[in-house]
Amino acid sequence: MTARFLYILFTWVSLLLSIREVLAQDSTLQSPIKYIVAVEKRANDLTASIDKKTNQYLNKFKKGEVRLLKKLAKKDSTKAAQLLAQSRAKYQQLEKALKGENHLQEYIPSLDTLTTSLKFLSQHKAFLATVRDEQTNFGQTLGKVEGLKSSLGKAEAVHQFLQEQKAHLATQLKGLPLAKQFKRLHKHAYYYKAQVDEYKALLKDKSKWEKKALELLSKTKAFQSFMRKNSQLASLFRLPGIEEESIASLEGLQTRAQVNHLLQERFGGDPSAIAQLKENVQAAQGQLNTLKAKAESLKTGSVGNGGTDLAQPHFKPNSQKTKSFFKRLEVGTNLQSQKARYLFPVTADLGLSLGYRLTDKSSVGVGGSYKVGIGTGWQHIQLTHEGVGLRSYADYHLKGSLFLAGGYERNYRSEIKAIEQLNRRSAWQASGLVGLTKKYQVSKKLKGQMQLLWDFLSHRQVPRSQAVLFRIGYSIK
Repeated sequence: MTARFLYILFTWVSLLLSIREVLAQDSTLQSPIKYIVAVEKRANDLTASIDKKTNQYLNKFKKGEVRLLKKLAKKDSTKAAQLLAQSRAKYQQLEKALKGENHLQEYIPSLDTLTTSLKFLSQHKAFLATVRDEQTNFGQTLGKVEGLKSSLGKAEAVHQFLQEQKAHLATQLKGLPLAKQFKRLHKHAYYYKAQVDEYKALLKDKSKWEKKALELLSKTKAFQSFMRKNSQLASLFRLPGIEEESIASLEGLQTRAQVNHLLQERFGGDPSAIAQLKENVQAAQGQLNTLKAKAESLKTGSVGNGGTDLAQPHFKPNSQKTKSFFKRLEVGTNLQSQKARYLFPVTADLGLSLGYRLTDKSSVGVGGSYKVGIGTGWQHIQLTHEGVGLRSYADYHLKGSLFLAGGYERNYRSEIKAIEQLNRRSAWQASGLVGLTKKYQVSKKLKGQMQLLWDFLSHRQVPRSQAVLFRIGYSIK
């Protein structure tokens, strides 16, 4: 009887789970409001960040250009005044252009999907779950997404402006010793482009509500059909299922076969005419290559005695500059043990640190440690509070997985029986550390490390502490 009851109960539970799974895969969205809120928040945050960086880097470039022209004024004041007037006029034109409509030229798939999904939900209320969902203001969210597109369009315009300004100044200042000032302009333009690219990449990192909503929508034929007909990509290229008349953007383009047929009709089978045509084409190709070479010479024209490449700045980019503050943080832990000495028990130092990546090769950080006593042997195991410490560190990448490590620490190495003991400054000992760190990848976000350090201040400590330290630990990006 019991076995039969359990079988019936198991059958009902399995049936309920199956029904739940079917409902979850239903064409209605279970949490459209959360999806809309997530999209609106993402669009708001990215728009604000892009606008802030656009103004910030544009001002940096403008100030750098002014400093460059001040240097030029010491050598040629007339030319400096002329270039400064031209520059002010161009910046005024750019400001007017940015106040108008700025359409995004680049196609971003994730942004296209967000826009099209919102349009689909606003026109197909049957896919929403509740009456409250039907009252969602899709127009407001779509407006936020369009604002994001406008900000990205402004970023494109500013990037193009910066590239043109660099090329213009390169031709005007060719041969003058102003390479150092030009390198600063390179950096501003490069990091601005890299920062905008970083924000575009964030569009791919969707929240769980966005992923779930798009996953459910993509399984419905209605959304698939709507996407093929109304997405931005559909207006550029012919996708499967699109009618011929909807491909107006491709009309008028000639295929290779059509061009060959036209040449046969025009010149017939006359070999001399075909040969002459080939010569003309080759001559035109040669002129085109010459123009390309001139254009490249403008980009790579020399500024100063040694020359400066305007297309690729002569500095090693720091990818950390485009990351947010929190993405540059690293949380680390480490462990260090010390054998029993005299009346002191076996101890283990448990460390916790918070680091900040300055560049791709270097980082600094602070942390703390807790020293726990384990006892003097297997016959005398006892946990005691043997001290605490405050730490600071810096490391620099040498080669491969090796890093140069250094740090300064203050340690309290006496047994703690009352918290008031820590107020005695004379009881804190200083440690100066230098050595090597070997880092290795454990997983995508987890790194392991082994450190061999020398405490060059250990001889000053009473009682004298261990001079050579070996620590193992892990860090999380």
